Amino acid sequence: MAVVTRRDFLAASALTLSAATYAGAAAKPNDRVRVAVMGCRVRGKQLLPVFAAQPNVEITHVIDPDESLHADAAKLAKTQETPPKTETDVRKVLEDPSVTALVVAAPDHWHALATVWACQAGKHVYCEKPCSHNLVEGRRMVQAARKYKKVVQIGTQRRSATDVAAAREYVQAGKLGKVAFARAWIAGNRPNIGKAEPAPVPKGVDYSLWLGPAAEGPFTKNRFHYTWHWFWDLGTGEIGNNGIHGLDMARNVLGVDAPTRISCAGGKYWYDDDQQTPDTQIATFDFPAGPGGAAGCTLLWEHRVWEKKGPEGQSFGVILHGDKGTLLFTEKGWEVRGGDGTTEKPGPDIVGAHVKNFLDCVRDGKTPNADIEEGHKSTRLCHLGNIAYRTGRTLHFDAATETFKDDPAANQLLGREYRKGFELPAV
Repeated sequence: MAVVTRRDFLAASALTLSAATYAGAAAKPNDRVRVAVMGCRVRGKQLLPVFAAQPNVEITHVIDPDESLHADAAKLAKTQETPPKTETDVRKVLEDPSVTALVVAAPDHWHALATVWACQAGKHVYCEKPCSHNLVEGRRMVQAARKYKKVVQIGTQRRSATDVAAAREYVQAGKLGKVAFARAWIAGNRPNIGKAEPAPVPKGVDYSLWLGPAAEGPFTKNRFHYTWHWFWDLGTGEIGNNGIHGLDMARNVLGVDAPTRISCAGGKYWYDDDQQTPDTQIATFDFPAGPGGAAGCTLLWEHRVWEKKGPEGQSFGVILHGDKGTLLFTEKGWEVRGGDGTTEKPGPDIVGAHVKNFLDCVRDGKTPNADIEEGHKSTRLCHLGNIAYRTGRTLHFDAATETFKDDPAANQLLGREYRKGFELPAV
């Protein structure tokens, strides 16, 4: 008889956190999953070979308004005999009834619209983090997944990590004691992007389609590949780019839901360039005591994208402070200081595990580890932090209505205006 170790158990439980089912999922465990990938630059090129390497998966399309990216992206599906088709407009691909699922690795401003369209077209969705460009979009994505009974997994892959599952088990068992404060951070040493003048749109780029829901405007190199992250109408800043990982880990391990009070400090103190989002940011989230006697706590996010190393000598990290010890995540897993000294090493290939979890749920109808509801709640923290930064004041959040109390100006930043033809559908 095989012996099941604690690590084996956690690996299994990390992939089956819920037994809830989706009526619209594939009926047979061995059904072939035909996947289209939207966004062919950085993250899309990273995910393509991971999906292609999974058993009984076919990459049907690679999609990007920049045609120069198509050939290299298509080559990444090298494990299959027939190369994927190339397309610039996701809407044409969603019309194909043979496509099972859409991977959304496009910029933040496309995440919600592509996901809702895909659910309406009967496709399951693996959407990269952060799940949305703004809070209203995130809730609309949840509604679409539920209405059309589709599996929607968000790319917060640490939800499928065995060491994070072990930390949650450890903390929820009370072994760290009462945890009243947690902190997550990143330091990036990012380059100055400079100041770019309007320029001709590169050959082979449908820039209007690339903008999609975002505001119309002239092309500049800084409002295009990757550096779009640092503009409010396109991205969500560093808190949405990498903060989502740290905040999601902390929220997952602590078991907290929504904050009631949010404040934020920071600014552009280091770079003199086109970036609109802060290069230095500290956001605090106060969570109330929960049901069953769960204690309230403060969660802090900080980034300094000009610094090589952050707290504890870690460029990225999460630390939980309890009255029985302090649990620190590093690149080597996690360790408990000042307590029982427990340590846990990270599991292998968490991106592969996360993709496998998504595909398993498409086939068996279970809820994925980073279900859209959880993805929205963690991404919501990023949006709340940014709104507190942009308004320059402490905000009081009502989770039931997902609005701010007596603050019309802050509530205006919960959504956005859309260009004609790219409006977010009502669900």
